[in-house]
Amino acid sequence: MKGRISSIETFGSVDGPGIRFVIFTQGCQFRCLYCHNPETWDLNKGYEIDSTELINKALRYKEYWGNEGGITVSGGEPLLQIDFLISLFKEAKKYGINTCIDTSGGPFEENNINWLNKFKELLDYTDLILLDIKEIDEQKHIKLTGKTNKNILDLAGFLNKLNFPVWIRHVIVPGLTLNIDDLKKLRKFLDTLSNIKKIEVLPYHNLAISKYQELNIKYKLINTRLPTNEEIELARNILKAN
Repeated sequence: MKGRISSIETFGSVDGPGIRFVIFTQGCQFRCLYCHNPETWDLNKGYEIDSTELINKALRYKEYWGNEGGITVSGGEPLLQIDFLISLFKEAKKYGINTCIDTSGGPFEENNINWLNKFKELLDYTDLILLDIKEIDEQKHIKLTGKTNKNILDLAGFLNKLNFPVWIRHVIVPGLTLNIDDLKKLRKFLDTLSNIKKIEVLPYHNLAISKYQELNIKYKLINTRLPTNEEIELARNILKAN
């Protein structure tokens, strides 16, 4: 089974527990205003690679992972290539590799039985999901990403029913997601879930501006400031982040 990926990071330390071999897949239906990987948007770009070949690449670094590390598939949006993920993680489990998916949940379709069955199969070979909840308010979410958040919140509830381990990630952007009322609403939603193992507050950064310039894409947050240490701490306190 072949998938289309954008890049690989061999010693990732911020995308799941321990040291991770991070695979950035190609393709995403979101257009988050603060996205730092715009090169992954187009599903037709990047390069194709076989799941077995990719696992063989990862195995070269297995000795550095320790007891907690492993493989994380990020993006882009990994769930757009769910058949490839199933094949990749099946292969990973042959070698006892810890597997993690970093997803925004956009492709989740609870009423699509065929897709849902594939997702359930994928979970059989997955150890952890990092779920990026961009914004709790639907209209603000649409403004931020171009898409609704209803199916994302449905995904959170679905994983909770299965008691599947999840880390929640939330990027705070001054003027967008750094809103006390919305943070409290998000915390209230998270209080309905019992499967959350960790909550991460990720401060907005503008390090991807050069990528937008190279791709000739307008960077819409050019005048947005970075959050202060006090604002970061406030968000962490409200969300009870680890």
